[in-house]
Amino acid sequence: MAEPSRSVHVDEDHGCDDKSADGSQQNPYKTLLFALIQHQPLPSGPPQYFTRKKEPGADQGPAVSEVHQQWLPATTSAFKKATKLYDQHKRKQAKGDELASREKQEADKRQQILDEAKRLHIRQDPHLPKAIKIRLDQKDPAVVKLRSGQSEKDVDYSDGRGTRVRVTGRVHRCRAQKDVIFLTLQDGYGLLQCVLTGDLTKTYDAMTMTLETSLEIYGEMWEVPPKQHAPDDRELHADYYEVIGKAAGDKEAITTRAAPDADPQTLYDNRHLVLRGDHASAVMKVRAALLRAFRQTYEEITPSCLEVTPPCMVQTQVEGGATLFAFDYYGQKAYLTQSSQLYLETCLPSLGNVFCVAPSFRAEKSLTRRHLSEYTHVEAELDFITFDDLLAHLELVMCRVVELALTNPQIAKLILDLNPTFEAPERPFKRMKYADAIEWLNEHDIRTGEGEPHKFGDDIAEAAERKMTDLINRPIFLTHFPAEIKAFYMRKDPQDPRVTESVDCLMPNVGEIVGGSMRMEDYDELMEAYKRVEIDPTPYYWYTDQRKYGTSPHGGYGLGLERFLAWMCGRFTVRECSLYPRFTDRCTP
Repeated sequence: MAEPSRSVHVDEDHGCDDKSADGSQQNPYKTLLFALIQHQPLPSGPPQYFTRKKEPGADQGPAVSEVHQQWLPATTSAFKKATKLYDQHKRKQAKGDELASREKQEADKRQQILDEAKRLHIRQDPHLPKAIKIRLDQKDPAVVKLRSGQSEKDVDYSDGRGTRVRVTGRVHRCRAQKDVIFLTLQDGYGLLQCVLTGDLTKTYDAMTMTLETSLEIYGEMWEVPPKQHAPDDRELHADYYEVIGKAAGDKEAITTRAAPDADPQTLYDNRHLVLRGDHASAVMKVRAALLRAFRQTYEEITPSCLEVTPPCMVQTQVEGGATLFAFDYYGQKAYLTQSSQLYLETCLPSLGNVFCVAPSFRAEKSLTRRHLSEYTHVEAELDFITFDDLLAHLELVMCRVVELALTNPQIAKLILDLNPTFEAPERPFKRMKYADAIEWLNEHDIRTGEGEPHKFGDDIAEAAERKMTDLINRPIFLTHFPAEIKAFYMRKDPQDPRVTESVDCLMPNVGEIVGGSMRMEDYDELMEAYKRVEIDPTPYYWYTDQRKYGTSPHGGYGLGLERFLAWMCGRFTVRECSLYPRFTDRCTP
């Protein structure tokens, strides 16, 4: 602090409250409060603080500069006001100094404890029973016996003991109390609460434990005491542990880098860490269960469907050239597939009904919550069927998949934890023709994106479609779309050539999750379709040949797994349903 005896100058118009000012006439301060902070007031004597400022209304005229040059003692009222603020500043500063001193003392004390903890080394007792290695979901009583009751010792392997086990995992939760630390480990298979007591809590590793640190822990398995809670109502009373890989803490802690309330782009950048969270990992487990359920369903239905593996690199389009990802293939133009449908159709004559689970790619610059540039496509093609057969098959497959998922208690719990209001859909699904949907939208005053009433031929926008689905609040088969807004290969309705035998399955809160149709089986009709959409049929020779060598009435569909998963798990966006989502401008990590 500066010497208090000198005269201090304050210029409210041209002064500065920073290190560039020193209170002289040449470098005055801007406020009287800052002057008081820098130069303590004298208890008596001549005026110490001088101020000057432009008088109100003296904005022009030759007298302005003369008036402004006068340094006058600070007025009593101004000095009193500044003194009051200065006293508040001193109290706040004193409180801050006291807090800083206390924090330093605590930090020093903490460091001293940590230094002492570094000298403590725990060792495994060679006299204890040999530990068996188990996964965290191991509950077989023939393998793991739980001890119950009470013991005076933290770990007690006397008669009637619990099984001594060795587990590995990462710290999912950590709660420290006096002389005891509760750790919840996870290993991808289950969760297990581990209790550290005695010297185990006093080591440097225990005192600096961070979430996601990987550990190996030895100890006895116990039942959880009455009125206490832990995963699967059991816990491990540790007698020894080793740190395998210490996780970063402080600013690099996983709870900082992947905070639930972080910006979405930050969470996508750190998707590899987000996947360790309860919700993200639960969605991935449900996803795996759905894939198993689809495969089981296709195998058990009559007639069954055989799984095939079509290529992802193609030279033909299915859904329109504007959404193709093109690349150079040894000097030839090729694309990432939009759909495996055309290849599945070629399998029908020799393999019967077929399906595939494969990635599809759409170069569609859409940032809606239900669009991805790469997604998992569950597709099937069925031979010798009618349009009604196709709808019945779709209903059966989707309902059976949901049933299988809910039959598994672990998966059912995950689904209901994620989406408590989920209920299996009832059959039959509501049938609604496109023309009736146009009428329904107009009756409910749901307009197009341009604010106009819907008319026949409109491609119903996502927002209107989803609003209709949410209001009806049940699965809908929306059928018979106009030929002009559907793919070239879709068969026209014999009763109304304006429309196709096509279907979209709409689910509440998501919208379309399935798109399907009967396929053109007539050679001449298909050739005319190529011409109508200006597609050269030459690269499609192998597809067209299906109509030359024993054609048949057939149809199929594609189901977006991420949308199906978003519907079941109540996720706001399909991006949460992909391991590493790919969408417009996002191809990392």
